[in-house]
Amino acid sequence: MPPWLPRAVLIVLALLACYQFAHWVFSRLVGLLVNILISFFCAVAIEPAVDWMARRHVRRGLATGIVLLVVFVAAAGFVLALGTLLVDQIRMIVENLPRYADDVIRWVNRTFHTHFKTGNLQNKVLHSNWVRTYLSHGASNVWGISTTIFGTVFQLFTVLLFTYYLAADGPRLRRTLCSMLPPARQAEVLRAWDLAVAKTGGYLYSRALMAVISGVAHYIILQVLGVPYAPALAVWVGVVSQFVPTVGTYLAGALPVLIAFTRDPWDALWVLCFVVIYQQFENYILQPRITARTVDIHPAVAFGSVVAGTALLGAVGALVAIPATATLQGFFATYVRRYEVSDERP
Repeated sequence: MPPWLPRAVLIVLALLACYQFAHWVFSRLVGLLVNILISFFCAVAIEPAVDWMARRHVRRGLATGIVLLVVFVAAAGFVLALGTLLVDQIRMIVENLPRYADDVIRWVNRTFHTHFKTGNLQNKVLHSNWVRTYLSHGASNVWGISTTIFGTVFQLFTVLLFTYYLAADGPRLRRTLCSMLPPARQAEVLRAWDLAVAKTGGYLYSRALMAVISGVAHYIILQVLGVPYAPALAVWVGVVSQFVPTVGTYLAGALPVLIAFTRDPWDALWVLCFVVIYQQFENYILQPRITARTVDIHPAVAFGSVVAGTALLGAVGALVAIPATATLQGFFATYVRRYEVSDERP
């Protein structure tokens, strides 16, 4: 046996054991790492507002709390508006369900020459085995649903806590990290950090401003046409059209058109025309002016980044894909040198 073989075998086994241990640790901490990633992007997004308040002699911790409170209130208002719309629609469907069932039964009897009765069908459905099985299965899953809700709430508070500390202690955190690097590298790290804050925050704030303008414009047209749930629909259009890339415009405009169609088809046509006209106004006039000082991401790049983020991290990747792309695009714009393209053809 060669004298180096036992040592080589021990080294390989030790490396394999280290790999297995690292894989086990990463699999246990992947949830925490994802929460820290979300918190980092949230802290980077709110840091310009925190810095603006800190420059006006507001304590950084208090400024961070105020910004997070404003964001939380805005998110709660969005969920409340959509929840009100959803509850009203469900209540309307439940109230009109007997009439819908009677209309369907009459249509079936008239079309297929049958003799169904609504009362008999109700008894058969309520006393069928699949209904009992579904109800018992749903009752057994109550504990699982409750666990999922508590886990989601715990993750939300974890993200908020990390976001608060990362934003409130941002300068001290940067100094701590830079103290581990040589002076030449410290300037590069600080420049990259400031660029990430400026580009990510600027992109998100420009989108938020366009969401407010879009929501107000659609609220006015919906209120003029008398479309129900105008405030909730305006909030929906403003948020979804700006923060969901490429398909967000169509998703945002589809719901007001459908709600208006239930009231009057002509109102739905007017809403559709306004959505199309406003989209052209936003793309060619409003968006270039607002995003001139920030990062303007091409729709194809934004859509591709969301697809890639979803493939890597699921829903979390879709949320952080656009801020990450905005930061990378800012890095390329700063550090990549560009040249003029000479197209001299004979």
